[in-house]
Amino acid sequence: MVRSVNSSNGVSSETRTSSGGRRERLRRMVRQTGFASLGELAESLSVSESTVRRDLEQLERSGDVRRTHGGVFWTGESATIRAFEGRKDTTWTVKAAIGAAAAKLIEEHDTILLDGGSTTYELARCLVGRRLQVVTNSLPVAHLLSSSDSIDLVTIGGCVRGRTAVAIGPMAESMLRQINVRLAFLSVAGINERGYFNNNMMLVESEKAMLAAADQAYVVTDHTKFGKVSLSHLCRLEDVQGVVTDSGLASHWKKRIDDAGVELVLADNRRSDETDAGSNSE
Repeated sequence: MVRSVNSSNGVSSETRTSSGGRRERLRRMVRQTGFASLGELAESLSVSESTVRRDLEQLERSGDVRRTHGGVFWTGESATIRAFEGRKDTTWTVKAAIGAAAAKLIEEHDTILLDGGSTTYELARCLVGRRLQVVTNSLPVAHLLSSSDSIDLVTIGGCVRGRTAVAIGPMAESMLRQINVRLAFLSVAGINERGYFNNNMMLVESEKAMLAAADQAYVVTDHTKFGKVSLSHLCRLEDVQGVVTDSGLASHWKKRIDDAGVELVLADNRRSDETDAGSNSE
């Protein structure tokens, strides 16, 4: 949606520039503190709380913040852990929609496990401020959720894989054998008739331990991973409770997942596309 402004409204280019500068100051403030109340932000910027709310709406659309009762959490890239910087491809808004759909499967006070990866990171963004116990092997996810006092966070140790900043290996597997969670959300690099695959053998061994630690496991991935194979086999199609993907999934794969007795959750990414269009028009 492209928003046009009639010149009779008296909105000058200087005003628009000023609001853009204020929004950037607001963004930096929340990023530095991790959490801020509306009152604190309004006082620091010398504007009304309603103005702060409008600015936060824009930042929430871009994924930088998540509003909650009485304030706002930072959910954008960390200044110190930037695993996904420069890797936001054309499927990123789809991943955000998948993350939002997966978040609806999680109940308040749940105990869950989050694998590393860009889609599970988008899921984690939706969890900031909720009352949960979260176990993760992902440094970006752990850093993101550490700002939320309502989340009881447990991090898995091990050898850190540089590209995605996830902890894997024997130490991670040993820790995973000692825990139990209700839900686990896993990332994969490929799905075919034989099941789910990932591109690192040590990572897959850690993910197998995650499967064993969970009462139910869901794979979260976009539709482009279907029909692809990767280096190491994780498990069969029917070995997980469900798959959360986007509405671009081909009909024959919908049938194949259903035939395997696996729950299929389809995220409607049209809302994300519309949100992007709205953000770009500002």
